Amino acid sequence: MALPAIGFGDHAKSTLMNRCNVTANIEHRTLAVYACHGPASRGRFLDEQEYQSPTSRTPFQRDRDRIIHSGAFRRLKHKTQVFVYHEGDYFRTRLTHSLEVAQIARSMARSLGLNDDLAEAVALAHDLGHTPFGHAGEDALDRLMADHGGFDHNEQTVRVLTQLEQRYAGFDGLNLSWETLEGVVKHHGAIKDRTALRPAIIAIDKNMDLQLERHSSAEAQLANLADDIAYLSHDFDDALRAGLFKVDDIRPLPQVGRALLDIEKKYGDLELGRITHELVRRLISVFVEDMLSVSTGNLAVSQAKHADDIRNHKTPVIGFSSGMAADLETLRGFLFKNMWRHYKVNRMTSKAKRVVTDLFDLFMSEPNTLPSDWQCIGGKALSDMTNNDQARIVTDYIASMTDRYAIIEHERLFDLGPILR
Repeated sequence: MALPAIGFGDHAKSTLMNRCNVTANIEHRTLAVYACHGPASRGRFLDEQEYQSPTSRTPFQRDRDRIIHSGAFRRLKHKTQVFVYHEGDYFRTRLTHSLEVAQIARSMARSLGLNDDLAEAVALAHDLGHTPFGHAGEDALDRLMADHGGFDHNEQTVRVLTQLEQRYAGFDGLNLSWETLEGVVKHHGAIKDRTALRPAIIAIDKNMDLQLERHSSAEAQLANLADDIAYLSHDFDDALRAGLFKVDDIRPLPQVGRALLDIEKKYGDLELGRITHELVRRLISVFVEDMLSVSTGNLAVSQAKHADDIRNHKTPVIGFSSGMAADLETLRGFLFKNMWRHYKVNRMTSKAKRVVTDLFDLFMSEPNTLPSDWQCIGGKALSDMTNNDQARIVTDYIASMTDRYAIIEHERLFDLGPILR
């Protein structure tokens, strides 16, 4: 390992080498052979001198830290999970959801001998491309962009990570490691159909060869299912507190009814807040225990000796039992009908789509109403761009907004009251 010569005496060089070795050796001692190890990372698009800083972070620790310090991550604080921010401070946002996914992923990764830093990085990054107002904003932008290539929040996440975050002097994006980008791109699994690839995915795959047809690492597989565990559990909490349904309405559901029975047997009558918290605890526990049991068996059967053995395995190694997977689908179906499509949520969804549509139509017809730093990108004025490129810039601007900012921007541009009064 080459060490920087300037400013380092022999003792300083020796100390830095030891600290770098310690970081790598900790992974070697604690991680399974099929985990992703920092020293074996395939690197970044722009090479950086890993393990040569006195901080001696691993590549995946650096990825995690860059994601947390990004502007896109901070903006998740005011982006919708299910409820728009002004409907209550208690309800989850994209930020709290991402933190909960990361916690579950990190804990499970450690239990399986996987790289918890990588699992955490993938989990923290997975929703960075979400629009204001959640899936309502995404659906609106996808419809508006139908003649310009469409819109997909997973692709937008890749755009954020590789282009739109502009913080560093040496590159656009965050210049994340191959393994973290692989996990984000394959968030829903291997991509077998290349004809359906979106432009940002094509570009990053061309630059880094993410081997899209293969499974992702075990850490990325785990982060994907941690997402399911988090939202399926916590949405019950938010919906009960919002009064979208009552405790008695969910008693017949698999896993839920058993958990409620256990809570009542152990504690008797409780107020709603304690019931929902105890319910969420038990749901997360039963989902995690099932996944750890099944995945431990799958890993043993796979006889994997390297992270690539996981990628080349015939099926994903991280998963639920068939019975638990069926229960999760039942819970998802109930939430779809009784929460995600509840009339109160539908009303806010309708408003959100109108806000996004109004903003898009105005910026496309009058691009000079965009903020000045969005009217010229890369030294090129919007007026000199093709219609497709202009639409993509407008979409990037809207997608970057928080719920609050989108509402304020809409009021600025469409509320004529102050002018007419």
